Amino acid sequence: MREECKHFQSRTYASGEVARFCVLGNAPDQPWSCPADCVTYERRLADVGWAHGSLVERPVEHEPDTSASLDERRALLDSADEIVNAVASEFTSERRRELDEQERRRRGWKFWRRD
Repeated sequence: MREECKHFQSRTYASGEVARFCVLGNAPDQPWSCPADCVTYERRLADVGWAHGSLVERPVEHEPDTSASLDERRALLDSADEIVNAVASEFTSERRRELDEQERRRRGWKFWRRD
């Protein structure tokens, strides 16, 4: 990854895991490399208002040896995305039903009202 790019971000979590990524999602092989001819590359000019962590950065893990092409990896990620979206829609509808039930119970008898 080109760490001097305006769109590069790095986050260290409490577990010690470090996430390095392109904010725009233009690096298909992140965190190991950016496209050589990235059209959105902009050199970072200033670090105004940024909070920086320690001066020692953890090394990036070695890039896994992948024999799969970029299209095959994209297809795999697309199928994973479909699975997540299917589960998310079920979860969302279930949660909506729970909230509707809570709302119905709340609209029940009010002790201050006389009918």
